[in-house]
Amino acid sequence: MASTTYYAVQPFENAPQGRSRVLQPIVTKSGEEAVRRAERVAKEKGRAIAFSRTGDDDIGDFDEPIILGRFGDVPREFE
Repeated sequence: MASTTYYAVQPFENAPQGRSRVLQPIVTKSGEEAVRRAERVAKEKGRAIAFSRTGDDDIGDFDEPIILGRFGDVPREFE
């Protein structure tokens, strides 16, 4: 069982009726890059989360995501 850690940014944008639309995640090479990228994306889109996930790709078993940074008004369900 080979464990791998992935780093990513989850951007959001405004949707009708005050809701948020989840956009395509952006994969990064490190946690630091994810945080920097999330800050930039939040300035453009309004909000973003940087996170990591560790697990085994072969069997699809992953730990809960670890939030590295929240930027902007992140939807409650992603806190």
